[in-house]
Amino acid sequence: MPLLQVRNMPAGLYEALSRVAASEHRSIAQETVVLLKKALHYQEERGARRRSVLEEIKAQRLLNTNCFPSPADLIREERDK
Repeated sequence: MPLLQVRNMPAGLYEALSRVAASEHRSIAQETVVLLKKALHYQEERGARRRSVLEEIKAQRLLNTNCFPSPADLIREERDK
């Protein structure tokens, strides 16, 4: 199994990791793996959601998009309020 070594970890972060690991009855190494898995899975889910939304938008095939106001005009309008 590969080995991961982290250098220069802030003391506060290490202490928080240690507390969480103890509360979950895990070693610091086990808790680190769990947290990394969660973080990476979350990133993958976000990417999948974005792709899904983009596909839905493309599937709508909007007509007459020329009649929409420009984003710059909308922002100016909000700033002027």
